[in-house]
Amino acid sequence: MVTAASEVAGGRAGRRALHGTGWWTPLRTVVVVALAMFALGMVQKAPCFGGAWFSGQSAQYVHACYSDIPHLYNGRGFAEGLVPYLDRIPERISGGMEYLEYPVLTGAFMQLASVLTPSGESLVQDEKVYWLINAGMLAVCAAALVVCVVRTHRNRPWDGMLVALAPGLALTATVNWDLLAVAMTAAGMLLWARSRPLAAGVLIGLATAAKLYPALLLGPLLVLCWRAGRWGAFGRVTAGAVGSWLAMNVPVMVMSPAGWAKFYTFSQERPVDFGSLWLILQQRTGREFEEANLYAIVLMVLGCAAIAALALCAPRRPRFAQLSFLVIALFVLTNKVYSPQYVLWLIPLAALARPRWRDFLIWQGCEVVYFLGIWMYLAYTSSGDQRQGLPEDGYQLVVLAHLLGTLYLCVMIVRDALRPENDPVRRDDGSDDPGGGVLDRAPDAFTLGPLAPAPSRRHAAFSAPSNASAPPRRTVRWGAALRE
Repeated sequence: MVTAASEVAGGRAGRRALHGTGWWTPLRTVVVVALAMFALGMVQKAPCFGGAWFSGQSAQYVHACYSDIPHLYNGRGFAEGLVPYLDRIPERISGGMEYLEYPVLTGAFMQLASVLTPSGESLVQDEKVYWLINAGMLAVCAAALVVCVVRTHRNRPWDGMLVALAPGLALTATVNWDLLAVAMTAAGMLLWARSRPLAAGVLIGLATAAKLYPALLLGPLLVLCWRAGRWGAFGRVTAGAVGSWLAMNVPVMVMSPAGWAKFYTFSQERPVDFGSLWLILQQRTGREFEEANLYAIVLMVLGCAAIAALALCAPRRPRFAQLSFLVIALFVLTNKVYSPQYVLWLIPLAALARPRWRDFLIWQGCEVVYFLGIWMYLAYTSSGDQRQGLPEDGYQLVVLAHLLGTLYLCVMIVRDALRPENDPVRRDDGSDDPGGGVLDRAPDAFTLGPLAPAPSRRHAAFSAPSNASAPPRRTVRWGAALRE
């Protein structure tokens, strides 16, 4: 569908395409579509903006338009001019949260929006304006995100349309502040694709100062650089990440250790919550999973070991985006909480790792089901004796839909890694890893031997000439020596 529609803006890009001719370039087209979808997402929040945020809990859940942003304007002291991390939040407005429970760069983003929010006639009016200002700032993050995705794979700019048209982006972009970290992570991956590991590390470190998950990308880079023998590049990206993270965190850490640590202590002490496998087990068994942190860590370590084995044993070195998606998806699947906006973490990675509309839409369909299900479940639990909404058994089904949809995409990506002839990026234009930077076309320095069997006859066209009369083509297996 998108390939056919792209004819309006020049059609599908070839290997030697120039993407700067005419105004409607792929980049500008994707950005315009992304901003249009972002605006539709704001329209979807209109019932809450019109009053459902302020008329009791149930209304905002029934309309599926909940957002943390307006509630935390007062609930975390911004309305009273408190400084995040430095000023203790009074219990009368925070409900017991003494300090802001977000990483420091997200806190700075929230504080900037509060400074830009003028005082109005009422707190309700101020909260509306605060949400609008945050939405404008997050729209900039959304535009930056799609620009980075479009430019990461030079010859596949239309893959960015997966991000632009993702229902998950439109529905969850203004639920929380995750887009800030997502955009910086995408910028870091773009810089890595341009063979600038130090700058990429700086962006990954800044993203980690806004949300914890981007630090997990260093794991895939470790095993990929190990296989390619590019230890210098890995050292630079790690140094950049650690340095920028420290630059953002140390000042706050020194001035207010308790305020800085609140995000980490809250994450550790938080009980099993919405959207997780642990919640299903807890509700079905009636047992409190107090050891959920330990179980999640064990599963995460085992899963990362399996992903590392895949990276070192696959017949061709997997692409950076593929391993990144698998690691972040593993974190999402094993974590003790899954908020609806966490889908934003995976959307750009999915567009780069498995750019096929069928698989992408299957996964996004499951995420939309979960997005609607969690609000209907909260409507059910907050409606008192009326019990209007989705009961507990129904909510468990939508959580399973989210888990299975994410697992499905993981399986497809693992299949692509084991059988590179199935990988859409490598199959379409013969690339190795256009987002790999220094890893792209690099020979292997260390492997553990291939896990996958030889390509089947059905996929023989991946390396065979298209017809008998055509001259034989030289095939290249990246990581192997070239023989004449």
